[in-house]
Amino acid sequence: MTLQQKLKTEIKELSLSALYFAVWIGMLMVLKKLILAEYQIQFHGLSMALIGTLVLAKVVIVLEHLPLERWVRERPAWLAVLMRTATYSFGVLLVLLLEKGFEGRHEHGGFGPSLISLFRHRDVYHVWANAICLSGALLGYNVLFVVRRWLGKGGLIRLFMSPLPEESDAKRLEAFSKSSW
Repeated sequence: MTLQQKLKTEIKELSLSALYFAVWIGMLMVLKKLILAEYQIQFHGLSMALIGTLVLAKVVIVLEHLPLERWVRERPAWLAVLMRTATYSFGVLLVLLLEKGFEGRHEHGGFGPSLISLFRHRDVYHVWANAICLSGALLGYNVLFVVRRWLGKGGLIRLFMSPLPEESDAKRLEAFSKSSW
């Protein structure tokens, strides 16, 4: 594979992942804006959301290429989904905490005191809300990862571009599994 082909593949993967996370983070931003509007608080976070989307998409793509431990590969797919989601979610929580600690370091006299202050301040709820919503996004992403792996290249697109089969239509299901785009 040439460098140009690798770059093209990387951009396509990043774009699809970024689109997925942009939808989730976009919904999170809309919910925040609506909730804060109830209390007449202005919310401006679009640029940070866009940067966060790209960073999250790139990190997830990098982590996807890491081989799973052998014991996970030999277990049911749901275990891989839970392991990936837990790992990615822990990473998201860690990054959110580091970000808040870094933001408040001047106000609180250093990174450590800023981080300690965060847990005593109402901003901690903001961190938890973001972590929970992004964990939901990661869970969905990891489920799609397993489905894509199971269906093979282009299988997810074939699945959603095909009409729904009848429950007893075994021939259509067999044809779907053999078709390729």
